[in-house]
Amino acid sequence: MTSTSNAAVRGLLVAACFSLAAPVGMQAQKQTPPAPGTPRNFTLPATQSFTLPNGLKVTLIPYGTVPKTWMQLVVRSGNANESANQVWLADITGDLMQEGTTTRSAQEVASAAAGMGGSVNIGVGADETTISGNSLSEVSPRMVSLIADVARNPRLPASELARLKTNRLRTLAQSKVQPSSLALEKFRGVLYGDHAYGRIFPTEAMINSFTVEQARSFYTANFGAGRAHLYVAGKFDAQTTEAAVRSAFSGWARGTPAPDNIPKPASRRSIHLIDRPGAVQSTLILGLPVLDPSNPDYPALTVANALLGGSFGSRITRNIRENKGYTYSPFSSVSTRYRDGYWTQQADVTTDVTGASLKEIFLEVDRLRSEAPSVEELRGIQNYIAGIFVLQNSSPSGIIGQLRFLNLHGLERDYLANLVRRVHAVTPAEVMRIARTYIRPDQMTIVVVGDKAKVASQLVPYGLTLE
Repeated sequence: MTSTSNAAVRGLLVAACFSLAAPVGMQAQKQTPPAPGTPRNFTLPATQSFTLPNGLKVTLIPYGTVPKTWMQLVVRSGNANESANQVWLADITGDLMQEGTTTRSAQEVASAAAGMGGSVNIGVGADETTISGNSLSEVSPRMVSLIADVARNPRLPASELARLKTNRLRTLAQSKVQPSSLALEKFRGVLYGDHAYGRIFPTEAMINSFTVEQARSFYTANFGAGRAHLYVAGKFDAQTTEAAVRSAFSGWARGTPAPDNIPKPASRRSIHLIDRPGAVQSTLILGLPVLDPSNPDYPALTVANALLGGSFGSRITRNIRENKGYTYSPFSSVSTRYRDGYWTQQADVTTDVTGASLKEIFLEVDRLRSEAPSVEELRGIQNYIAGIFVLQNSSPSGIIGQLRFLNLHGLERDYLANLVRRVHAVTPAEVMRIARTYIRPDQMTIVVVGDKAKVASQLVPYGLTLE
């Protein structure tokens, strides 16, 4: 899903949830809302898939009537492929790929895309690099050719490396003063140790040491047709688009297979305090490894998470935001990568109530582990998740995002078709079972970024040893 779509979804959800959080007096003046409609399963549009002899997978998804086409080439190459002294080399490589091809400058790539009524962008994540483009329908074969050129023939110019490293150094400096970034860096480091998922930030020296030869080696080692999947969604002519794909990508070398470097995250109770003298609030992250989306329990885990802390109407949010006023925007989430997942609860809380906030969070975790939720409370959360799912599938780029999710995690197509049904089939007893099985307080890592002088004593009950 694009950042724009994400913002739209968040906006709708914020509006919906703030309406739920209206003052009691205001609610009393309202009429009883109508009963929710019958949940409907999602029907994935008909797709056409084929694989080129070099291993490139292609999925065509005719969708909608707007005369535009969205494309995304997904390559199994990302930060997970970096070694310990290469943190952000994948990002630098992506930055250099954005600087044009062997026959087009960056400006010429941008102009070519704009001439088709669209744009081309590169994104780098933990497991995947994406080259995304969109165009008017009648020129979509030309956009296929342009994306292939960017993927297959990057110039990777040495002349731009110093500027790109300066940009990355600026981003690094900004991130390293954010308490949430510091907390996440510590949390991931504790969980994953030497695995690439545990390395969030490079050092300045590391960025300064990167050479264009390293970026070119990274590209050669990690890009190729055998690791790539091209998605085309929207309104387009399937026959001419397939012909354009075969013409543009058939000569791309297969490359090396993506390694299965699956982590073994730590799962034990520990507490870590990062001193931030004078801080008026503490940033909390607590959590533990859970399951990945290929596990049959994953849909039920998303329900338990949404009920516990993953929605505006969740228990932890109501407790420490609405009732106690400790924080403004607490949230919990299940974060996934290739064959991996972890659950976290995060919050920025007032310094004086750092320990009290942890107490209330663990109270809610323990309550869900010992007492099944009511049918009514569970039904509201299930409808909330179903609503998000509908929004996620309401655009061509959103559908591409869902198919990417299936392919990365090795899921079948009926996962999408049956997800709403599976979410609504979760029972109160199953929520309690999921919480008992996967959300275990005695195995949680706790990270606090705050004023040590004021919060250290508050953390002793949770495992912090004072010197």
